[in-house]
Amino acid sequence: MPSRHRARRAAAGAGIAVSMLLATGCGGGDGGSGGGVEIRYSWWGNAERAELMQQAIDLFEERNPTIDVQPTFSSFESYWQKIATEAAGGGTPDVMQMDVQYLREYSDKNVLADLGQGPAGETIRTDGLRPGLEESGVIDGARYAVPASSNVYSMVYEPAAFEAAGLPDPAEGWTWDQYHEAYATMADTDVKAGPGYSGVLYVLELQLRQEGSALYTEDGQLAVSRERVRRFLQEGKDKLDADQLVDPGIAEQISPESPLTQRLIASEFAWDNFLVRYSAETDAELALAAPPTTDPGGPSGLYMKPGVMLSMSANSDHPEEAAALIDFLINDPEAGAILGSVRGIPATEAQLEAADLKGHDLAVAEYEQRVADVLGETPPMPPAGAGAVELALARANEDISYGTLSVDEAVDRFFTEAEEALAD
Repeated sequence: MPSRHRARRAAAGAGIAVSMLLATGCGGGDGGSGGGVEIRYSWWGNAERAELMQQAIDLFEERNPTIDVQPTFSSFESYWQKIATEAAGGGTPDVMQMDVQYLREYSDKNVLADLGQGPAGETIRTDGLRPGLEESGVIDGARYAVPASSNVYSMVYEPAAFEAAGLPDPAEGWTWDQYHEAYATMADTDVKAGPGYSGVLYVLELQLRQEGSALYTEDGQLAVSRERVRRFLQEGKDKLDADQLVDPGIAEQISPESPLTQRLIASEFAWDNFLVRYSAETDAELALAAPPTTDPGGPSGLYMKPGVMLSMSANSDHPEEAAALIDFLINDPEAGAILGSVRGIPATEAQLEAADLKGHDLAVAEYEQRVADVLGETPPMPPAGAGAVELALARANEDISYGTLSVDEAVDRFFTEAEEALAD
């Protein structure tokens, strides 16, 4: 392997590359050594993702010897702090990992290039995206990101815990009423049936979609009523008052570990790729099931969500090279074989076919196949401020749990914060 690859991997592992990224003052990369082109690529993730990503980058550079990719990675929270700082200074990386909650925010700020135009439109192929992902990354007719992986919402659960409580396996397809009954049945056991989900915006969205409604209007405002949010938050308080939930103080103590992996609850709502993470953190055998439904014959509320997405800086000095890297990372079968499911289930048919999925990765892929026939239409990209709305609901539920606010007070504050966030 060329020495520049060894040196770069060591620097990234030590965090040196991150410091170099913050010190860079211009948008896009400069000319690399030997007359080549240098482009910057930034993403969030862990050490495993970084190692595999470096292998994929090495392959890209081997095929494109005039392009030198300078990679950096960090935790999810740190990543978005750095991107915000860089965007303010006009120095975002040529290629950057993107999340649906932030896509509209950065596209509205003209930080991201339209990948359907210019060199990107000529280079990046999107015809191989799996069904349900074709319009992911498109806002008002312009493509600002391309999905590299997929997720579907799910219930991650421990079958043995439900069996021990004398309850049927949730994989059979429960209604919310059956799930509430499980909470009551397991209230006096060491393992509660499920989480206090009233602070989780995606569960609220799921229920709204099952009811034929939506979380946001077409113009990016809240579509949910105050009464519906009040009922959602009250549901959590009622469960807490009935001792059907893990004590909030205990849940806080074990954070960031999930109560599911600590075997305090038998189920958790999460995007399906969390099965891999949770399974690595517990000795319990976990499985995936579709979340409960309002009506067994009605909408599931589920949809195919882009997981990791890739965007290009509108200020990139090397759009042709940046576009080539994006196309490689989402379409190339050999890159797909290297990366496997480290970013989630691959978004393109070519990379999914090339990935050698095993164990829990295979279970995630099989779950997505199992629910494919009941998936609804993927909603438009969330409005700018959606991330703040998500946090506002979590805080409202937390303050109810600790008795800081009444349900009505929490509803009022949630709508105040959410409407302010969506108005910015």
